[in-house]
Amino acid sequence: MMKAVEITEPGGPEVLRITERPMPEAGPGQIVVKIAYAGVNRPDALQRAGAYAPPPGASDLPGLEAAGTVHAIGEGVSEWQVGDRVCALLPGGGYAQYVATPAAHVLPVPEGMDLKQAAALPETYFTVWSNVFMRGNLQAGERFLVHGGSSGIGTTAIQLATTFGARVFATAGTQDKLRACLDLGAERAINYKSEDFVEIVKAEGGANLILDMVGGDYIPRNVRALADDGRLVQIAFLSGPKAELNFAQVMMRRLTITGSTLRPQSDAAKAGIARELHEKVWPLLAEKRLGPVMDSCFALKDASAAHARMESSAHIGKIMLEVE
Repeated sequence: MMKAVEITEPGGPEVLRITERPMPEAGPGQIVVKIAYAGVNRPDALQRAGAYAPPPGASDLPGLEAAGTVHAIGEGVSEWQVGDRVCALLPGGGYAQYVATPAAHVLPVPEGMDLKQAAALPETYFTVWSNVFMRGNLQAGERFLVHGGSSGIGTTAIQLATTFGARVFATAGTQDKLRACLDLGAERAINYKSEDFVEIVKAEGGANLILDMVGGDYIPRNVRALADDGRLVQIAFLSGPKAELNFAQVMMRRLTITGSTLRPQSDAAKAGIARELHEKVWPLLAEKRLGPVMDSCFALKDASAAHARMESSAHIGKIMLEVE
C-alpha cells in the first residue's frame, strides 16, 4: 500500500484527504515512478471541483506531473533502468508515493537540477511548447502576448519565447507579478487592472500570437489585439468559455483561432511533444538558460492548503507537493 491524496467528493480544497491505495504496477510500455515531488496545477483544481473528469483508464487521483526515481519497468520498455532520476507527464495519480505512466512521456531530470525543480517542468513545458511553438508556430522577432504572466504557464512561456527570439508582452495584476514578468524577459508587463492590453499591444503593431487561459470577455479583446494574420491559442477558460465575437474581422484580417487541452490527447501525441522537448528545450535547461519559477512547497498531507494557495492567485510560479 502507499499514501495518496484522493478527492472525497466534488468541492473546495477541503475535500482533499490523505488515504492509502494499492501501489500501481507497470503495464506494457509503462514505468512506475517513486515520487519525490509533484506539481500542483489548475486542472487538478478543476478535477477536484468535478469539472474535469480523468480520461478513460487514468487514475482518479489528482496530479499531472511528478519527479522521482524509476521503481519498476513494464514489458517493452528499454530506455529506462530502475533508479534513474526522471520527471514525467502523468495521466493522473501524481498526489501519491508511486505512479504508473507511459515511458514515452518520461524525461530525464536535466543536468544540475534537483527533483523539486524537475517536478515543476512537465505540465507547463508540455503545454507551452505544444501550444506556443507546435500549434502557434511562434517565430523569432514576432510579438507574443501571454496572459497570466506570473503563473506557472506564464513564467514558462515568457522564458521560452524570449529564448527563441520573440518580443514578449505579459499581463499580470500586481506590481510584484509585473516585476517578475520583466525579470524573466518580458519587454512590457501590462497591469490588466489599470491598463488596456489591447491598446498597448496594438500600438506595437498587434500581437502575432496570443496565449490565453482567461477566456470570457478576453476572447473578443484578444481578437482585436491581434495583428493581421495573427493567431490566438486558447488553453483554459478561467472566466468562462463563452463570448460574443464578430467573425467578419477573423475573415478580413486572416486570423487563426485554435486551442487545445493536454490531458485528453493521445499517448502518441504526448510522446511527440516529449521528443521535441528533449531535443530542443532540455539542453537549455541543463545550460540554465531556462528554469522553473518556484513559489511554494507543501507536504503531501497539506494538498488542500496547496490548492487554496493556487486558487488565491497570490502565487508567482509553481506550487509543489513534497511526497517523500
